[in-house]
Amino acid sequence: MSERVEPVIDASAVDPDKYEKHGGFPKIAEADPGPNFGPFVDAMRTLQDLAVSVDAPDEVFGQALARARDLIDLLEPHRAPELASPAGRSTKLPGRGSLLMLPWQIVEAGPNGIRSQGVFRRYHLGGNGAAHGGVLPLLFDDLFGALVHYAGRPISRTAYLHVNYRKVTPLETPLTVVGTVDRVEGRKTFVSARLLDESETLLADCEGLMVQLLPWQP
Repeated sequence: MSERVEPVIDASAVDPDKYEKHGGFPKIAEADPGPNFGPFVDAMRTLQDLAVSVDAPDEVFGQALARARDLIDLLEPHRAPELASPAGRSTKLPGRGSLLMLPWQIVEAGPNGIRSQGVFRRYHLGGNGAAHGGVLPLLFDDLFGALVHYAGRPISRTAYLHVNYRKVTPLETPLTVVGTVDRVEGRKTFVSARLLDESETLLADCEGLMVQLLPWQP
């Protein structure tokens, strides 16, 4: 499993009293799963990598299918609603313990911005050794949600996201994404971010607009 990075967090702008409820968006409590959950999620990520990369005999796929069905049978009785599953609520894990999210970790966060680090895995391959262009908006969009939070802004939905692809984004290479809040206008929070490699080469950048939910909006 990826080595745990202890983040530097400045939550001084976050007002807990504001985060009880925003629009129709409920308060999300931090999950504290047992010690096996993190390794389980990491193993499932490796299975995702293998599912898109192996070239095995058909009988091997048959054996894998049988084991996958056994795993489904094991887990199905424990299916839980959105706010009960630890996936997506385990902030100490890469991608908050969600297979949907990229396995990145915030290393710095505060009112002035966020820095997150990680890699794109084989599962994220688009072609010719490069990360699929569709996973970059996911990376930026998730970062923007965290930006809004640590800037002390209410929970907001993404209204606009524009990505500029500057260079090919490699797989299995340590990368950094840095984001900032550029300005605030009423319910609108304008944000931007940059994706960099280890030599600080710009691979992609993004600008977005996050809009605070109204009381009746989910």
